[in-house]
Amino acid sequence: MNKAELVDRIAQRAGLTKKDARKALDATVDIITEALANNEPVLLTGFGKFEVRARKRSQRINPQTQKRITVPEKVVPAFKPGKNLKTLVGKKLKAVEEKGELKVRKA
Repeated sequence: MNKAELVDRIAQRAGLTKKDARKALDATVDIITEALANNEPVLLTGFGKFEVRARKRSQRINPQTQKRITVPEKVVPAFKPGKNLKTLVGKKLKAVEEKGELKVRKA
């Protein structure tokens, strides 16, 4: 689902115009982004938690040159799903191995 499709669904479910649904979605994304930029976690009980995490400096190999490079430490946004979200997804979907690969299918 892309942003336009999400806006359509928000408008339908909440009884809003598409314009108002887009404003609401944009405001929500802006608020979450600002909170994360200020190192504030955003907890939506039952859905999940948006937070920032620090990553250690690491050594990697450049696939083109085969030389070792150092990737500096950095801070990245992260999402940890809540119990209700995990339970719902687990009931509606299942993991299936096909041709040696793990795929997601409807339960």
